[in-house]
Amino acid sequence: MTFKTLAKTVSTLAVASVIGAMATASMAAERTLKIQTSSNASHASLAYLNEEWVPKLEEMTGGSLGVELLPVDAVVPRRETAEAIGVGILDGDLTSINYFAGVDPAFALMGDLIAGYDSADQIQAFCAQGGGKEMLQKLFDAHFPGVHVVGCGAYAREAFVSKVPVRSVEDLQGLKIRSPEGLAADVFKRAGAAPVSMSGSETYGALEKGVIDAADNSAYANNDANGMHKIAKYPIFPGIHSTPILQFTISQQVYDELSEQERVALETWYLAAYNGLRQHFDRLDRQLVARDKAAGELEIIDWPQEERDKLRVIAQEAWSAFASQTELAQEVYDAHVAFMKEAGLL
Repeated sequence: MTFKTLAKTVSTLAVASVIGAMATASMAAERTLKIQTSSNASHASLAYLNEEWVPKLEEMTGGSLGVELLPVDAVVPRRETAEAIGVGILDGDLTSINYFAGVDPAFALMGDLIAGYDSADQIQAFCAQGGGKEMLQKLFDAHFPGVHVVGCGAYAREAFVSKVPVRSVEDLQGLKIRSPEGLAADVFKRAGAAPVSMSGSETYGALEKGVIDAADNSAYANNDANGMHKIAKYPIFPGIHSTPILQFTISQQVYDELSEQERVALETWYLAAYNGLRQHFDRLDRQLVARDKAAGELEIIDWPQEERDKLRVIAQEAWSAFASQTELAQEVYDAHVAFMKEAGLL
């Protein structure tokens, strides 16, 4: 190789190196929002969002805005994200509304109207077009001022994890069930079970040690990813109880600092990401259920409609009881009922 050729090669490599460095720099958003989620690090939902949708926000904003999605309890305990957002420890959360049920029963009704909706689609419509997002903002304004609601929605009806066969409402009698605080726990208690409150990250160990018999835990695919079915051989699918609503909130100060284009992009990104997540999980759940039925190592239980109806009647008693506790709880209840009537669910 001549000196001239070598010099040309070195020059080309140098230019390529600069271009590569510029490209790498452009991949890092100018501002990255630190968001704590309610997902365990191993959850398929968190992996899907990180792989498929986190990069898209940077693309949508030309690199000016990004998000970092953190697992549950990564920075602060799961129930303290709202306070952490208020003081700037977190920029936002993508977490379960049910975590705040102890603050006001309105959060329990907002977070999961047990047995109320038939699908995650219906809940997303309630949040986006039925006044759900606005109702959630009202709750935060009352209890956690300085938190801005970007959106809310559901991506899957939860399956039920159990070490023993549960084929009817009667089989819930005396069962020790991991359950979120609030409405879900009340429904299980009314059905004769013994609800136990604990973080999702503690559920596997509690099942393994016999502290609990069953768990209101997560979507079938997440339970599969967490290894729940290795020790709990009697999952119920489709779920009998819970279609939890998750919130996406950020600091009002952070929201005010964003440009109008970034605000629109963030809201659009969230709606698109959760539609994608819902479709992904519906398909994935059904694929895994078909696989596990064929393998024959699990007994996947599907409750008959009459048993589901019995649980719904019990749940409706709990809805009414929670609604009577505070003015905001009654408002949330009324918002749900109004939407459900319009949608033909009641």
